[in-house]
Amino acid sequence: MACQKFCMALLQWAMEDSCKKSCHCAPNLGECIKEFIYMITAFNLAYPSTPWRFKLFCMPPNVTYDFLLPAGISKNTSNLNGYYEPLLEAKFNSSGAYSSNLTSKTTFHCCIWSEENENCSVQADNIEGKAFVSTVNSLVFQQVGANWNIQCWMKEDLKLLICYIEPSFKDSFKNYDLKVHLLYVLPEVLEESPLVPQQGSFQLVQCNCSAHKCCECHVSVPAAKLNCTLSMYLKITSGGVVFQSPLMSVQLITIVKPDPPLGLHMEITDSGDLKISWSSSTLVPFQLQYQVKYSENSTSRREADEIVSATSLLVDGVLPGSSYEVQVRSKRLDGPGIWSDWSTPLIFTTQDVIYFPPKILTSVGSNVSFHCIYKNENKIVSSKKIVWWMNLAEKIPESQYNIVGDHVSKVTLPSLNATRLRGKFTYDAVYCCNEHECHHRYAELYVVDVNINILCETDGYLTKMTCRWSTNAIQSLAGSTLQLRYHRSSLYCSDVPPNHSISEPKDCHLQRDGFYECIFQPIFLLSGYTMWIRINHSLGSLDSPPTCVVPDSMVKPLPPSSVKAEITAKVGLLKISWKKPIFPENNLQFQIRYGLNGKEIQWKMYEVYDAKSKSVSLPVPDLCAVYAVQVRCKRLDGLGYWSNWSTPAYTVVKDIKVPIRGPEFWRIIHEDSTKKERNVTLLWKPLMKNDSLCRVRRYVVKHHTAGNGTWSEDVGNHTKFTFQWTEQTHTVTVLAVNSIGASYANFNLTLSWPMSKVNIVQSLNAYPLNSSCVILSWMLSLSDYNLIYFILEWKILNENNEIKWRRIPSSVKRYYIHDHFIPIEKYQFSLYPIFMEGVGKPKIINSFTQDDIEKHQTDAGLYVIVPIIISSLTLLLGALLILHQRMKKLFWDDVPNPKNCSWAQGLNFQKSTDSL
Repeated sequence: MACQKFCMALLQWAMEDSCKKSCHCAPNLGECIKEFIYMITAFNLAYPSTPWRFKLFCMPPNVTYDFLLPAGISKNTSNLNGYYEPLLEAKFNSSGAYSSNLTSKTTFHCCIWSEENENCSVQADNIEGKAFVSTVNSLVFQQVGANWNIQCWMKEDLKLLICYIEPSFKDSFKNYDLKVHLLYVLPEVLEESPLVPQQGSFQLVQCNCSAHKCCECHVSVPAAKLNCTLSMYLKITSGGVVFQSPLMSVQLITIVKPDPPLGLHMEITDSGDLKISWSSSTLVPFQLQYQVKYSENSTSRREADEIVSATSLLVDGVLPGSSYEVQVRSKRLDGPGIWSDWSTPLIFTTQDVIYFPPKILTSVGSNVSFHCIYKNENKIVSSKKIVWWMNLAEKIPESQYNIVGDHVSKVTLPSLNATRLRGKFTYDAVYCCNEHECHHRYAELYVVDVNINILCETDGYLTKMTCRWSTNAIQSLAGSTLQLRYHRSSLYCSDVPPNHSISEPKDCHLQRDGFYECIFQPIFLLSGYTMWIRINHSLGSLDSPPTCVVPDSMVKPLPPSSVKAEITAKVGLLKISWKKPIFPENNLQFQIRYGLNGKEIQWKMYEVYDAKSKSVSLPVPDLCAVYAVQVRCKRLDGLGYWSNWSTPAYTVVKDIKVPIRGPEFWRIIHEDSTKKERNVTLLWKPLMKNDSLCRVRRYVVKHHTAGNGTWSEDVGNHTKFTFQWTEQTHTVTVLAVNSIGASYANFNLTLSWPMSKVNIVQSLNAYPLNSSCVILSWMLSLSDYNLIYFILEWKILNENNEIKWRRIPSSVKRYYIHDHFIPIEKYQFSLYPIFMEGVGKPKIINSFTQDDIEKHQTDAGLYVIVPIIISSLTLLLGALLILHQRMKKLFWDDVPNPKNCSWAQGLNFQKSTDSL
């Protein structure tokens, strides 16, 4: 472009110099101009056009037209007409484009006019040898010529050049077909761009013409050639006439026409201004400027037109009940460019009550403020008359009001609590009201509790850290999304507050238990991870209070392994052993829980703080039970978490010690008078596991007599043994034997003929209390023998039923037998005194004591009757109290108030009462 301007200046200088030398007077002006025209045609220059919006004029010679002349030369077209036609004819004749017979042809003069250049410029060139002259058969063209409006631009995607051609006088072409071709050249290399392209290098594009005689030409442009200069000219054919424009050149990047801005939006800002915003194009490689035109229709109409470089514009002075119409267009900010088309108009109408901001999202404990402008019946209410209500149920104190202007009222809400759900409403409604009425519009206040607890846990292998957090506190905020953000410091947690702008997001996934879970892997054990939850919402974003964790301090170790449990032999303790996990390397404390194995284990806890311990022995009450044992661990310094419980280990029941004692036993003596033999049968019950420790393999009966000495007999697992009693005194002992040995403490029973005649039981009475209990009582006489205990027998008479017996301490004088007794049966009760020397003579009764049966039955009935009587009396007393209160109320309700009676007017009842 600079080179072309220089050439034009050089030509102008040459023309002036030539005129000074050869044109000495005004009559020679024509020759001077002719000489200049010949000079300019020799350069063959392309017209330096910016083909955005211009006109192509093709005029016959008898039409007045302004021609481009150098400064100082008159633009009087009457003087030029005599020279204009022959100069062009001479030019074209010299080119050899036409024959010498021009009498039947009309010469047209075509030039370009644009807003940038107010004169019509003509250029001569040798393209195809016929630049501006055509054979014209149409009378219309011969009279007025032909004019076209032409617009060319690059689309926003920078891939397509569009030229739009429209005739200025459509009536001139309505009877003719219109064909338009665009011929262009794009150089292969940016630096190699000749002033005029060589003939035959042009590419031809046929333009699409509509029925309205308007045409569009599309040229595809490679992205690599946007900075190249495109040379082009137009061929327009109509009614057999061919019109050709001068050669034009343009740099494509300078004629980019963006698409109209999208996403036009208007809203009232928090400060009460009208914000107009739109979306910027992302396709163009340069910044854009925007032209915004808007109109306001309120009590008075206001229009404005502003150019901005941002994608938004603030309009102040917004009033209630106003209507705003806005359009936006864009253009390149730096350098040449073309304005886009205007966007679709957007209309925005403000309400009668304006809240700014209309909605607020904030956190618990914060302070917020609302502003309001109230319009009532086409009149804006004074800010002094505005009152504020919360949910139309609670008036906000006037001490929280502020007058911002004549019509703007402000309310401040301090130390907010979380919004409580009220049905489908998840916000508090803040109303701006006149003194006597409230408009139905309101502002929305969302208060969220952002105190979210983030719990992080490093796995036992020290390879990853899992963080979890719950959303229960913010479930009421519909449309919100949650995101964990964090910042990692190089070493431990920093005392400096975190910079939220350099934080990173972390993907978290919602689990079935309602918690979000995020995994950091790999991790830096000694780095400080500062993290918080960001609540993103259309109203803004909130951040929870940050928390900082060091993965090394959040370790949850692996549970101890190789856990074993056993009851130690002879000692009888529960021994528990384990192996500590490999990681972490810190000293660990251990926690043990143990309990009897079953469906619901009642666990007992035991702590081990010695990091070197690998086992522990604990006393347990039942050495013959199966115990379940689990162990877990944690860092000894208290940091981190307890590990999971180990896999449970179980004890195995086995003999721990010899049995604590032998079984209790009794004898039954069978005498055979014919053979004069006495057989004794010993009876005992199987030994319980707590006494046998833990299983009895066999029983051994040990005999001792004066004549035969001592011997033993193995009876296996039987609980009955019979032997023959032959000597006057025979002592037997029953021993319990397990895998370790025989019991130490055993019961002895001495059978002695002399002792069997010792009688110390004077009386024995049996009293049936009910069918499952009988009371026995007895009286003893003094004796010199050492009484050890009693044996009580009972059985049904006249039946060979099994004899039942109990061992009773010697100090007891009354005993309750719990058994199933049949009232119609007769029972025999026997009480044997057992001495150190042998079994004494029993006291036997064959029936219940008849004298006291009725007395005991009566006594037993009293236990039932007395509570019933007491309950009945209590209910009766309560009923009497309630009846008394009701009667009192009914009685006094029927008595009239004496002050309401005519005869009592003027009497002082209090004084009369005091005198009484």
